[in-house]
Amino acid sequence: MKQDLAETRALAVLGWLAAQDELFPVFLGATGASEADLRRRAGDPEFLASVLEFLMMDDAWVLDCAAAMGWPPTDMAAIRAGLPGGDLPHWT
Repeated sequence: MKQDLAETRALAVLGWLAAQDELFPVFLGATGASEADLRRRAGDPEFLASVLEFLMMDDAWVLDCAAAMGWPPTDMAAIRAGLPGGDLPHWT
């Protein structure tokens, strides 16, 4: 996936995440980001990569987000691959 499309889709994922009352505080706690940071860095491709990294930690989150977006769950990995650092090898 090209980076511009990946960024657009990652912004949509961020919007979904921000609307999740139980999950959003977990994201903020895990990343150390504040809501002000979120607004300031929402267009930053590296920050968006962290959003996808967080989401991909749990298959249920991936499935829920993909269903809400109307995308196949595999799109989450394609989005992450299109963002900075997405081309690095995965050792897990």
